[in-house]
Amino acid sequence: MTFNKNLPEAWQEHWQASGFSEPSMIQQKSFQPLKEKENVLGISPTGSGKTLAYVLPLLLNVEKDQGSQLLILAPSQELAVQISQVVRDWATLLQLKTQTLIGGANVGRQIEKLKKKPEILVGTPGRVMELIKTKKIKSHLLKTIVMDEVDQLFHEKELNLTKQILASAPTKFQLVFYSATADRVAEEAQKLTDQLTIIDVTGEDQSGGVVKHYFMALSPRKKSDYLRSLAYTPDFRAMVFFNQVADLGSVEEKLIYEGLAVAGLASDQNKTLRKLAIDQFAKNRAVMLLTTDIAARGLDFNAIPFVVNAEVPLSEESYIHRAGRVGRMGASGFVITFVNDATKRDYQRLMKKIELPFQEIFLYDGAIHLTRKEKSLIEEKTVSSNMTVKKEQATKTLPTKKTAKPKNRPKNTKNKGARRKPSKPE
Repeated sequence: MTFNKNLPEAWQEHWQASGFSEPSMIQQKSFQPLKEKENVLGISPTGSGKTLAYVLPLLLNVEKDQGSQLLILAPSQELAVQISQVVRDWATLLQLKTQTLIGGANVGRQIEKLKKKPEILVGTPGRVMELIKTKKIKSHLLKTIVMDEVDQLFHEKELNLTKQILASAPTKFQLVFYSATADRVAEEAQKLTDQLTIIDVTGEDQSGGVVKHYFMALSPRKKSDYLRSLAYTPDFRAMVFFNQVADLGSVEEKLIYEGLAVAGLASDQNKTLRKLAIDQFAKNRAVMLLTTDIAARGLDFNAIPFVVNAEVPLSEESYIHRAGRVGRMGASGFVITFVNDATKRDYQRLMKKIELPFQEIFLYDGAIHLTRKEKSLIEEKTVSSNMTVKKEQATKTLPTKKTAKPKNRPKNTKNKGARRKPSKPE
């Protein structure tokens, strides 16, 4: 049977209404093992549809009105909220309830909603563990636990919380991991379960679009100037990444002062401000979303053509996930990294390790150009044009000798400054 024929009729209609065509490689290969309750590690490139790859088969195993059975863990509040939206779209069609559990939100309201016994929980490890300790989440009912962006959840701080959550679950449950990178993930995942089915489609997946990688050399003081100029180039819309929140805030203030529609998303904001920034960008009310690596994973916006690194990312992993915001599900995209004299070699070393081709680009004359030659030609024309204008202006201001009046001067001199009408053709 094909992928679509395995779905309920309501889902088949929703699949078509959502504009989906053929399922991606990770979606096809994940469906049956997850439906049969196997422990699975799924690895596929960013933008290949990993969320639906595990959501659809796992929802089919959830029983209505039987308490919280499916728990999905995410490393950030933003990703948890976005996963919840995806889950809710499909779960509602099966009359299943979904509850989001994240830090920064009102815990009292979350506890009240848990009393309605939602079948699916989506949250961050900290808040989920807090609710398990206070016995607000009945962890003994859990049948499946999913770790999305699991390489982040395996970082030391998050891993301890994740292990505590797993320890609170029943002795037998399905364990599911999904990630865009395989480094260390398989090794750590196998420590948590005896039997693990690994589905790695990194080499086979063709769902990604063409992504081109460029760098732009400029002074660190010119970041806001270049971002402002980029904002006015044709079809520009971008996620702009910073390494430090302080740098993000400084540039954001300058761009807003200059009247640009930008939104800032940072870790030091509360839940309301984060949601506002995401909504502004998602609804095209902001031409740029200024952020840090907090938004490099999982967040999905429709057809973003550009990612801009306001400085060279600190790691290969960071670059890969930032770049993964473009080129999703067949769309093309561009990644531009700002470099200066001190960071250009760092960028070149980084790209060599990742094995991605890159090229320098130039910004001038209201557009992005691929060669310096074009820039030189325009600069020469501009200089030449300016010199001509200045020469003409200088000539006009030079004192001139009085000359004799022309003999054939028109007799009518009442309106000396008026332009003469052209004579009619004979």
